[in-house]
Amino acid sequence: MEGIFGSTGVWFLIGAILVWFMQAGFAMVETGFTRAKNAGNIIMKNLLDFCLGTIVFVLLGAGLLMGEDALFGLVGIPNLGVFTDFANYDWSNFFFNLVFCATTATIVSGAMAERTKFLSYCIYSLVISAVVYPIEAHWAWGGGWLSTAEPLFGTTGYFANVAYIDFAGSSLIHFVGGISSFIGALLLGPRWGKYLDKDGKPTLVRKEVKYVRAIPGHNLTVGALGVFILWFCWYGFNGAAASDMTQLAQILVTTTVATAASTVSTMIFTWIKNKKPDVSMTLNGSLAGLVAVTAGCAVVDVVGAFFIGVVAGILVDVVVEVIDKKFHVDDPVGAIAVHGANGLWGTIACGLFSTSTGLFYTGSFAQLIVQLIGVVAIAAWTIACMIGLFQLLKHTVGLRVSKIEEIEGLDKHEHGLPSAYADFTPVPLAAEIIEAEGLPVAEPAGVPVTDAMPAVTESAEEGAKLSKVVIVTKQSKFEDLKQAMNSIGVTGLTVTQVLGCGVQKGAGEYYRGVKMDMDLLPKVKVEVVVSKVPVADVIAAARKALYTGHIGDGKIFVYDVEDVVRVRTGESGYDALQDEE
Repeated sequence: MEGIFGSTGVWFLIGAILVWFMQAGFAMVETGFTRAKNAGNIIMKNLLDFCLGTIVFVLLGAGLLMGEDALFGLVGIPNLGVFTDFANYDWSNFFFNLVFCATTATIVSGAMAERTKFLSYCIYSLVISAVVYPIEAHWAWGGGWLSTAEPLFGTTGYFANVAYIDFAGSSLIHFVGGISSFIGALLLGPRWGKYLDKDGKPTLVRKEVKYVRAIPGHNLTVGALGVFILWFCWYGFNGAAASDMTQLAQILVTTTVATAASTVSTMIFTWIKNKKPDVSMTLNGSLAGLVAVTAGCAVVDVVGAFFIGVVAGILVDVVVEVIDKKFHVDDPVGAIAVHGANGLWGTIACGLFSTSTGLFYTGSFAQLIVQLIGVVAIAAWTIACMIGLFQLLKHTVGLRVSKIEEIEGLDKHEHGLPSAYADFTPVPLAAEIIEAEGLPVAEPAGVPVTDAMPAVTESAEEGAKLSKVVIVTKQSKFEDLKQAMNSIGVTGLTVTQVLGCGVQKGAGEYYRGVKMDMDLLPKVKVEVVVSKVPVADVIAAARKALYTGHIGDGKIFVYDVEDVVRVRTGESGYDALQDEE
């Protein structure tokens, strides 16, 4: 590949840097689409696959990809030129292929998220970067038998001057990553609780599955940020190897058109199918368009890019559901559909929409046949390598963490991290930490704790009735309820965000095509304890504030309270509930 001003061009290297920053995008997408208890593990994997991959790519992968052609174009000869020819080595192409190699490895992480051993991840990431990607990339980009720069069947006959097309890696990177993801997720098994048997109990055996559960990601905002980062960086991914400014501009336009069309296509498709547009799937739709246009971004026009995107947007949703509901292969982020299915579609689409050789423009099947030969060969190589690798890992170090490790979270067991979100984790008090170290706890200066604590005093209103009123209602009605309580003299509130349902059993919603267990809806629970304010007044004010006449207005529960004590003063019962002057 040669970029603007040759292979050492400034844009070529800037584009490669953008491809490196895609690691951040993949990390955010995977983190947002999975659960908080595994966020640290996911960040660690996306960091390490590039760092580990760099080491093995320097030692072996670069030679297999960029080395002198051998074995009839099947492999490059490692020459360690990166060590022996510092002054004349092709550093631009080395760095460019290095960051692409890292992208291939990181795709697999998403499909196998939340239940894979970190050690096993490091090993298969190393092998992908050292051997799997470099060899098949050599076929097309390193001067091998499938070279994108040379006609596959010569310059005469029906296939005259027809070369394999994959400008930026729909097949060499994304299709390979998607196949690896499918094999890994298949052999690894689903997350615990994703699939249920006929009795409604979790099962890891595909033939026992009767029900499919949705497991929503914990942070859709982070996932969306990852998609925007990836879209931005994809302009470098697709455009880095442009030969001049005109071609670069064309690539940027076709990339944008295909991605926009795919995003809208997914939104409309899920809207029609599920009655509401699916947010997470539409985000996947954007990525699907980017993947699909990657192979042909330099050879298709705006019309071709548009139709490539439309198909990609529908294909990603269909494949996600088929993989999940029919094959019962658990892919938390949709990597198989986004990268595997659309990497394949984008590569085949070059045989249809290439303006110079495509079927729809020339009437010739030659380009389509060449594309099919290429993807079959790449698929065969990847399947053979990854089945062997994953089976070896499964029967040696193991692929999967234990059940208890998965349920409690990989952050805790794989990395000793209580939570990636420390502010949301209970932190031991300083005194508790000191006690844990076996040190005495210091009392307040000059005043013994026993003297500082006032004695509990009985209520002046002896026998006054204490009642606890619990109100569960819609989150949107909280402000109205708070004002209503304040208006009748209730100032002490305990508020909790909860999930719950009434007799209506919630509303049926879909997440990535799977009906969610929406019998648990987000609610707000408000608790008050009253004595001076009559319970009847609390109930009347609450009903007035919450009433709409529709199902879901909420419930009010009333309990007797035995006693209440104000910690600071020691007052109890009626007195403990009164405001001080």
